[in-house]
Amino acid sequence: MGVILPDHHDPVDSVQDHGLAATAALLPANSIYPNIPAIPMRAPLKGWAVLTMLLLILLASLALCTDRGGEEMDTSWYEETGPADGPVTIAVTGDSPPPPPEPVRLIFIHHSCGENWLADWNGGLAIALRDSNYAVSDTNYGWGPVADSEGTPIGDLTDIGHWWTWFRGLRSGEIMEQVYAESGQHSEYSRLEPPAGENEIIMFKSCFPNSALQGRPGDPVPSIADNPLKGEASWTEYHTVANAKGIYMDLRQYFQAHPDKFFVVVTAPPVSDPTYAANARALNTWLVDDWLDGYPYRNVMVFDFYNVLTTNGGNREVSDVNRDTGNHHRWWNGAVQHVVQVRRDTSAYASARDDDHPTAAGNPKATAEFVPLLNHYYGEWKGG
Repeated sequence: MGVILPDHHDPVDSVQDHGLAATAALLPANSIYPNIPAIPMRAPLKGWAVLTMLLLILLASLALCTDRGGEEMDTSWYEETGPADGPVTIAVTGDSPPPPPEPVRLIFIHHSCGENWLADWNGGLAIALRDSNYAVSDTNYGWGPVADSEGTPIGDLTDIGHWWTWFRGLRSGEIMEQVYAESGQHSEYSRLEPPAGENEIIMFKSCFPNSALQGRPGDPVPSIADNPLKGEASWTEYHTVANAKGIYMDLRQYFQAHPDKFFVVVTAPPVSDPTYAANARALNTWLVDDWLDGYPYRNVMVFDFYNVLTTNGGNREVSDVNRDTGNHHRWWNGAVQHVVQVRRDTSAYASARDDDHPTAAGNPKATAEFVPLLNHYYGEWKGG
């Protein structure tokens, strides 16, 4: 169950560069330290000049450690952690769920956010999965059989309404047959070579535009026969919380009919625009806490990618992975933890003001939290 604790300061993009060196006073005016005047060096310096230069350096250092409101900020996070650099190391403790003993075939259905998450140079997910005995393949734009009368490849369609086409539509039999058989790569990452057989784990994720859900969380959920979101994109008026719930409820029938496969639902990452952010929070909390109520098998798991990406370690280039505070979905102290400690529903790792792709700090946080959960839920399913 998700836990919401009281509000506290939301540490996002609040700390600037702290690389101040003793030579900062020698920088020209209007440099990256515009408040430090240029002091040309002349030899020899008189005693008063040396003292003046040292005083300026001290004042500039204090200014950089204070926010615009004049309140001193906690910058301890800067020394504790930093931007992602290289492959992610998954912390293994005595109570960590073990990975599979033999290689397991996993296919990931995704677009650009998933591609970045997998990438060795960004999220490092594929490396972490490889090192946990998962042999990864994927789909991307242009992949697979034609999905509609316009000749669109099914790989182009990964919005919430499109999942109905993949798993429940008229051509789902052909689509899923190819999903199970796929062993190729459609983006760049390191991996184990897939063993013979079919993909056993089917993992799928929509991209961040799917977090702009209209309607209200309490609106009635339509029957699948009356659900206008079936097969539709996230930019349509039908992309509402209630209709999305209806799509996911119907997908349960497919998952229940295939107990020999393990399905991983990854929630869509958050956006920076707050307009519908609370709706995204409501849908994803429902998926984690309520969607599988009464479902008879253990062959489905949800990873709340959205929640994981709503807090950081001080700015978008620093993660709060392995911290007691923040928003997480992870294996923690011997149990699954889905926790919301910061009341923030928008992205904490947007790459830019107009680009909601998570940064190379947010994606590794998701990797570190996801892989142990996958080990746990997959192990439970295999163990019966």
